[in-house]
Amino acid sequence: MSRTRTDNQEAISQSLRLQPDALRAATQRLGLKAMQRGWADTERIQGEGLSLIKRSWEDKGGSLVTDWHEYVTDAVQRGILTLDALRQWSDMNIQSQDRGAPPEHVLKYDFEIILEGKDLPEPCNYVLLRIVPPEGVVIREWKRPYVIIDPRAGHGPGIGGFKHDSQVGVALADGHPVYFVTFRQMPQPGQTLARVTRAEAAFLRHIANTHPDSPAPIVVGNCQGGWGTAILAATNPDLTGPIVLNGAPMSYWSGKLGQDPMRYSAGVQGGTWLAQMASDLGGGIFDGANLVGNFEKLNPGRNYLRKYYDLYASVDDDVEKFLEFEKWWGAFYCMTGDEIRWIVENLFVGNKLGNNTAQLEPGLPIDLKAIRAPIICFASHGDNITPVGQALNWIIDTYGDEHEIEVLGQRILYLVHEDVGHLGIFVSGKIAKREHTEMASALKTIEALAPGLYEILIEDVQGEGNAKEFALSFARRSLVDVASHSGQRREEPAFAAVARYSEAIAESYDTTMGPLLQATVTEQMGELARDMHPMRQRRRSFSSANPAMATIPTQADTTRRNRKKVSADNPFLLAEQLIIDMAETNLNVMTAWREATQEIAFFTLWGTPMAINYGTPRDIHRTLQRPEDLVSLPGVQNALARINEGGFAEGLLRILILLANTRKDVRQDRLERSARILSETHPFDEIPSDDRVRMIQEQTLVVEYGGDAALESLPHLLSNAENRCRAISTARYIIGDKSEMTAETRQMIDHIETLLTRGPSATAAQ
Repeated sequence: MSRTRTDNQEAISQSLRLQPDALRAATQRLGLKAMQRGWADTERIQGEGLSLIKRSWEDKGGSLVTDWHEYVTDAVQRGILTLDALRQWSDMNIQSQDRGAPPEHVLKYDFEIILEGKDLPEPCNYVLLRIVPPEGVVIREWKRPYVIIDPRAGHGPGIGGFKHDSQVGVALADGHPVYFVTFRQMPQPGQTLARVTRAEAAFLRHIANTHPDSPAPIVVGNCQGGWGTAILAATNPDLTGPIVLNGAPMSYWSGKLGQDPMRYSAGVQGGTWLAQMASDLGGGIFDGANLVGNFEKLNPGRNYLRKYYDLYASVDDDVEKFLEFEKWWGAFYCMTGDEIRWIVENLFVGNKLGNNTAQLEPGLPIDLKAIRAPIICFASHGDNITPVGQALNWIIDTYGDEHEIEVLGQRILYLVHEDVGHLGIFVSGKIAKREHTEMASALKTIEALAPGLYEILIEDVQGEGNAKEFALSFARRSLVDVASHSGQRREEPAFAAVARYSEAIAESYDTTMGPLLQATVTEQMGELARDMHPMRQRRRSFSSANPAMATIPTQADTTRRNRKKVSADNPFLLAEQLIIDMAETNLNVMTAWREATQEIAFFTLWGTPMAINYGTPRDIHRTLQRPEDLVSLPGVQNALARINEGGFAEGLLRILILLANTRKDVRQDRLERSARILSETHPFDEIPSDDRVRMIQEQTLVVEYGGDAALESLPHLLSNAENRCRAISTARYIIGDKSEMTAETRQMIDHIETLLTRGPSATAAQ
């Protein structure tokens, strides 16, 4: 629904408030925060480093010549070993490219290929693998299969199974069959995102046929694989079980002023036409090296200096670790021009997925509200690629309030980490042991939760290292709680102006330069352009084919035999470390200046009233359901009409929901007891899973909208003494010891017990 004239005027009025605030925030970051922080860091690092050097010099008694000789020997040896590591790095990249960067090249687990996307009626480069469990791991075929979809954002696949402590490892350890959706380096001719989605749907159908006695599979999507998973679940709601979206950007205009720089790129570079031109110059293929290059520019201090120095500094121990990561980071997987254009127009620039205007293809809209499976979103405040707002604000844009989520029978859970970076969400062993393990635990019982919006809370309880134990709970939340993570969103109308401008430039490109390049650039020219890409050339420059590297393997072998490490407190080594620390800090300061300048340029161009007015036709939002109208929806009315209907199952569920509403959170142990009762005991063990879910939803609506009648009608559902006694005892078992209950919970369970004791007798009810 487009804005009305009144909305238009409000947007213009808002922009008058927006621009000074935005410019002030950016200017403060440029003129004060970035500069002061950079100077402070430089002074601190310099002071600490010089202090260490002085203390080391004094402790050693001033043996300058000896210290220098030891340092130079060590530095030269590390240099030779580092050159050999870089030679292996280049050879690995060349070999990987010659083999077509096979999709399994970074997976730590054995696997078997189940389905090839290229063999489907609409070919694509996606592949379905089944992970072969390591020796000693027992897979229970009746359990929900896990399906992990990795991101295709320039890098290769496999990051979800990159380590033994990983998403794959967590699922295997719990006995689940595990499938991995991977992809090959080059797309199939004519490949589109619609084809990819249909291929993934075909994979899920195959898995369902392979495991007919299991519930629908859990689908885990990482980053780009996350929004792909959301699209898959929205367009095929019958195929997925619970879905997990890890660091998945869904609302691309969201972020906070003074940070989250990637969202400004399109506004200062002209929108989608650059991706179109890059694809045309590649002979219809968009090179993933361009995306990886953009990621590296976000943190040049780390990507251009620190990671290579870390290799040099610890070359005796960390070569394999360096090569292992670079094997994934530098593989460079490609897309068709149609794929990258859809992504940029609908997501990066247009934000159409979050605003409910995206179409997978003409006539096939994508409505996130159509997802029926429970959803878990994992985001982090330390993620500058997918800020928390981009990962969560789609919830605010899709639902009128948290009550609508309940009415629709949906369960949405989110988990926000304080500081882990984007890659850490998928790669970190600590995150796998804590967050991913606890999310896997939550998935076992998620469907026993009453519909609604929850935050996952993980508390460290006891133990250390691998023996550490955690307490998991689910806290009821509102959309206001979600919004608190992502800023005020006042600047988002400026991005709508960029979207409209981008469309205009893209149309101009399509009628002028685009046809000329498409007619001129051949596939061979595109392949040559990819081979000459600076990202690839840098990774190939140290290969064994380089004459300058011919003697390095022999020198490295000799160096390893005669290795003499310098002591960690050598003053010259400390000086080396100080120089690198200060250089990295200076690069970080320059990066902060660049990002602040980009933010200022963005709002100077697009934060004006004229620009906001220009973008109004693209600032389109879903018409949200008004909270006061929810009670009139057919689902609510049908539930209320059946408020007195049902038996033991309905009565117990209503009691549990009434009790849950007295608490702000639900502990994992209580939910596990509830899930066990609702799946293993009579009569629930005879009720199909989908019917149980619908029954929970119906009783949730009765409790939410039935008022006092929801409680007073319980005697009609539990019409005999045996059922009443059993319901009360079961409820008390599930909620646990009375000493752990809140006062409200104790009051409610006592009230229910009194009501059932004094309520209509079985005879009267009949």
